[in-house]
Amino acid sequence: MNDKMRIAQAELHHLLETNQLTTGMYVRVHGDHLIAGRKEPTPGGTLEEDDRVRFTPLARGRYGLSVKRHTGRWEKTPFTGSMRETVDVVCSFMQHLIAPY
Repeated sequence: MNDKMRIAQAELHHLLETNQLTTGMYVRVHGDHLIAGRKEPTPGGTLEEDDRVRFTPLARGRYGLSVKRHTGRWEKTPFTGSMRETVDVVCSFMQHLIAPY
């Protein structure tokens, strides 16, 4: 992982931790994407990562937002903006996707 992605990962983690709706979410890097999700208990009692939203760097500090569908595939949304703006979109319009189960 390069320094730019490491910095973006830390920034996204900070933004998520400062909002009551997204506190406790993890952030990981997968290729050119930042994936945010929650660790959820499995029937066996272990915790498993459950990816919820994906932030894809575009140009000039802007990000595209995708959501993970029940099929396991990522679906792009029409939302783009700064990292803060896309986190605000997640907290405003996608609360059902980021809530713990």
